[in-house]
Amino acid sequence: MFIINQVTIEDVLELQRLGKQTFIETFSAYNSKEDMEQYLAASFNLEILKKEIENSNSTFYFAEDGQKKVGYLKINLGPAQSDIKDSDSLEIERIYVLKTYFGKKVGQLLYEKALTIAKELKLTYLWLGVWEKNERALQFYKKNGFVEFDQHQFVLGEDVQNDILMKLTL
Repeated sequence: MFIINQVTIEDVLELQRLGKQTFIETFSAYNSKEDMEQYLAASFNLEILKKEIENSNSTFYFAEDGQKKVGYLKINLGPAQSDIKDSDSLEIERIYVLKTYFGKKVGQLLYEKALTIAKELKLTYLWLGVWEKNERALQFYKKNGFVEFDQHQFVLGEDVQNDILMKLTL
């Protein structure tokens, strides 16, 4: 049985560890070591993570299996959103799960947490960006009713990649 708990500032080291591990597991086979290292150093820097945790418009949640953190979610509202700054929307910036927990519905639980929050806040839609080559994630979001509506660039180290923006109207 998995439980979902909000991340606090005291969890920043665990968030950094899990964030790096899940990102490496998800993308290292498709990207250069140098680009991965550059991205991880910038995006999972402790000071940046602390600021993100303390931002009242961003929230992180852990998925836990007993005492073990096995995945996490990051959502953004209003001005914390990366592309669209719509007060009627919620951005799912990150859902990552340890590879050993793939297929165990952890990602679905994290997604459902974001969906519940959006409905409680009476928002109009959820949206997110997915790397165009991340077939597993694209299928997951399509299965949950998301549709493509735009694209944007995502820079991983020195590599400029294409993300597909997807939206779910509530």
